[in-house]
Amino acid sequence: MTIGEGRRGGLRKRRFRHPAQVVATAFGSAIAVGTVLLLLPVCRTAENGASLLTALFTATSAVCVTGLTVVDTERYWSSTGHAVILALIQVGGFGLMTLGSLLALFVSRRLGLRTRLNAAAETKSVGLGDVRTVVRGVFAITVVVESVIAALLTGRLLVEGQPPGRALWLGVFHSVSAFNNAGFSLHGDSLVRYQSDGWILVPIAVAVIVGGLGFPVILELVKRTSPRRWSLHTKLTLTMTVGLLVVGTLFVTVSEWSNPDTVGTLGWPVKLLDGFFHAVMPRTAGFNAWDYADVTQETLLGTIILMFVGGGSASTAGGLKVTTFILLFFVIVAEVRGEPQVTAFDRRIEPRVIRQALTVALLGMAAVVGSTMLLTELTDFAIPQVLFEATSAFATVGLSTGLTPNMGVAGQLVLVVLMFIGRLGPITLVSALALRQHTRRYSLPEGAPIIG
Repeated sequence: MTIGEGRRGGLRKRRFRHPAQVVATAFGSAIAVGTVLLLLPVCRTAENGASLLTALFTATSAVCVTGLTVVDTERYWSSTGHAVILALIQVGGFGLMTLGSLLALFVSRRLGLRTRLNAAAETKSVGLGDVRTVVRGVFAITVVVESVIAALLTGRLLVEGQPPGRALWLGVFHSVSAFNNAGFSLHGDSLVRYQSDGWILVPIAVAVIVGGLGFPVILELVKRTSPRRWSLHTKLTLTMTVGLLVVGTLFVTVSEWSNPDTVGTLGWPVKLLDGFFHAVMPRTAGFNAWDYADVTQETLLGTIILMFVGGGSASTAGGLKVTTFILLFFVIVAEVRGEPQVTAFDRRIEPRVIRQALTVALLGMAAVVGSTMLLTELTDFAIPQVLFEATSAFATVGLSTGLTPNMGVAGQLVLVVLMFIGRLGPITLVSALALRQHTRRYSLPEGAPIIG
């Protein structure tokens, strides 16, 4: 082998050493393959194949488990197209959980010995030495949860009178879509027709919650039933998840209680059911049992906040992740109390982790605000609705007020980029920050600019 060949081989080996490159390449390749498949005439109900933009948008939304659509999924795509979309959702969701967990292992190995030991102590849910265990665990959890939810939905649809084959297909599709927080539905109205049916809404909500917790948390809950033995990550994730569900349910239910366009004319049990369901869905699922074009402005704003926060790390959910926000809450508490260190559940939070949380939150806000300003220039829609759509795309939620199909080519391309960035952003950014540790061998003089 010549020196030139060795040098080229070394460059090829280094080309994809960084996790961000691996993740972006994997998801980009899946989107490209999905786009090509959806362009095939067999995937359309009409004789002609789909347009390039429609295929690209749908493939991106499916792989990034978002759920935003520019066409009616039920009528536009054929059974083959539905199967392709389902496969893309499964690949995107399974790949996300696996890559998220493996990146945690990769980052832990690349850090210093003391940091690795701390990571091992705080992430007991994931072994640091066996990658196969992670993949097998993610696969087992995916199969079990999706199978149980699919069985429940299929049984309910059979009771409703659906033919067995149709009931099974609807049950499987919506189960996979729910667990992977995708929000794709084979009904043109999503789940509006089941607004009063708890046997449909509750299983789907449960699948969304479980999928949004993340593999490390799920595995730890299976292995360790005592809260005292839970890692800090699990405690933070569960605390924020439960808090958002409770507060979100109360807020949405109260905001829509008297709205005749949503639940105002229904009984209180249905109001509570729909309030709970629509507090769960902004955790990046995207199903809806009412039309978001008819909700109050309060609900619209509250939903935007819930979408932006998102779900758990290494999960199928998007957003900035619940751990990011609860860590920032503890930062505020420590500052208000005048404490020099940030603590949570009897653990001291490293300054490095706090800086990462601040960076992710601020860059996420910049992405949403910047894209909202751009979409406002490209379209004639009102800012609240545009902000809702942009947040839904960035947080890979899939909820819509109906603007997406009418945004035009430029607006839809902006949403495509947002979905891709939103899906990869938190994972790749945190891993990149964790791997870029440089220690100064000198200290600069302190400065104290005026704050506030």
